[in-house]
Amino acid sequence: MINSDNQIFNEIRFNWSREEILEILNSPLIDLMWNAQIIHRKFNKYKVQLASLYSVKTGGCEEDCSYCSQSIYSASQIKSHPQFEVETVLKRAQTAKKEGAERFCMGWAWREIRDGKSFNSMLEMVRGVRDLGMEACVTAGMLTDEQASRLADAGLTAYNHNLDTSPEYYKNIITTRTYQDRLDTIKRVRKAGINVCCGGIIGLGENIDDRASLLEVLSNMNPHPESVPINSLVAIEGTSLEDKKEVDSIEMIRMVATARILMPKSKIRLSAGRENLSKESQILCFQCGANSIFYGDELLTTSNPSFQSDRELLREVGVLFNKEFETCKKTLSSL
Repeated sequence: MINSDNQIFNEIRFNWSREEILEILNSPLIDLMWNAQIIHRKFNKYKVQLASLYSVKTGGCEEDCSYCSQSIYSASQIKSHPQFEVETVLKRAQTAKKEGAERFCMGWAWREIRDGKSFNSMLEMVRGVRDLGMEACVTAGMLTDEQASRLADAGLTAYNHNLDTSPEYYKNIITTRTYQDRLDTIKRVRKAGINVCCGGIIGLGENIDDRASLLEVLSNMNPHPESVPINSLVAIEGTSLEDKKEVDSIEMIRMVATARILMPKSKIRLSAGRENLSKESQILCFQCGANSIFYGDELLTTSNPSFQSDRELLREVGVLFNKEFETCKKTLSSL
């Protein structure tokens, strides 16, 4: 087992091997958590970034992602809606800021960004969020070099484009877009000077080798993604993965801890599926290095822990978080 004498405690690496990652991922949980916490304390403060996620355009996506209710191939009963107008989105962002959000994330259910009126509105939204003094993140599928450059000029902080799973297992989850398509999108984002938000999902039916493979791809990016969302599958009725079992919390803790060891300075974000984690499991994730969460009652099309429970949890854990979240009254759900 890797211990405190190993060089991983003294440097950031971009050459992790599959074997090394499997050794870490499969190590005794107590040792894994201990090593992750040592690295987290060395490279980060115990501060949790609060991010608010808003679906600007829901449903009608042309991708066939097996887990997603927004796909046109899904039989889920999701309520689709067209793109919200700029003013509505910025009003939501302003409220999110008052409620303690430091980052405002906007999602479009697209296979790829559409030029024209929709993209111009996206640019306005990014500029508006930045003018509020918040970080702005967008997720909207694939994009071109020119689009990435225009988003950078608008002040976009980060672009989210998850890998979802390993290169080997990917074909079992998505067929309408290749793994290389996803990597190319990330390269365009990085080339434009925009921070990368890139992670994955566990519970799709993958095995431990697939999880190690996903982490290998992420941890060998140079630089590492500034933000790494760790999601556990929320099985939604009407999707082809609706019968998948809920991910055991220990598996989530292992992923968070291993990601922290491999990517010491990245924000490791507890994302989809957090509602299924007990308070104690979430505390262990924070201890192992999770330092960002989405808050609010809904994440695009899935539920999320309540505003009040998150505030109480963070206070009990003793981590630092935006003081506005400590004192504000909940208003997000009224919009």
